[in-house]
Amino acid sequence: MNAHCHVKLAEALSSERVSALARRPRKEEAEAAIRTLIAYAGDDPDREGLAGTPERVARSFDEFYAGYFEDPVAILQRTFEEIEGYDEMVLLRDIPFVSHCEHHLAPIVGRAHVGYLPRSRVVGISKLARVVETFARRLQIQEKMTSQIANTIQQVLDPLGVGVVIEAEHHCMTTRGVNKAGVTMTTSTLLGAFRDNPETRREFQRLARG
Repeated sequence: MNAHCHVKLAEALSSERVSALARRPRKEEAEAAIRTLIAYAGDDPDREGLAGTPERVARSFDEFYAGYFEDPVAILQRTFEEIEGYDEMVLLRDIPFVSHCEHHLAPIVGRAHVGYLPRSRVVGISKLARVVETFARRLQIQEKMTSQIANTIQQVLDPLGVGVVIEAEHHCMTTRGVNKAGVTMTTSTLLGAFRDNPETRREFQRLARG
């Protein structure tokens, strides 16, 4: 693995977390903003049914966007080298996630398929799911999220290759705007052997489809 690239990635992600904390307003300010949005929608933020909504929405933001304060590099740090020579593909299919579109704050609901070809070590499969979750719990576009997951795994684990496929429904399209329910979007990022070796690429695509 290129240690310099690994360090640079860790430093960049650490800097992102520091910046996220620095720009974060106080909870009371967030709740006041939510009250303003309720009034903008045309309702009364002081009526009984809405009185506790600003506080509940602020708490939901803590969950929806927790990925800004998590470290995907640290998640992948603990690996296992006693793999008895295993050198075949590792694939985790159908990882469910909920993200939010950075253009409308509307939900993006989908599944990710993540595979890699180990060089000399493997990582616990729950860690792959946590990396997906970390990048999903941010304001996103699907293309960027797909690339972020693949590039992080490639730089931290230094496998022979990485493949990530994401299939998702975007509520900014299905519940507003053109209102085309049931439409899904598919994106993929292929690195190393997954891009350069046609046989490896075909195997990953076949396994990801199930």
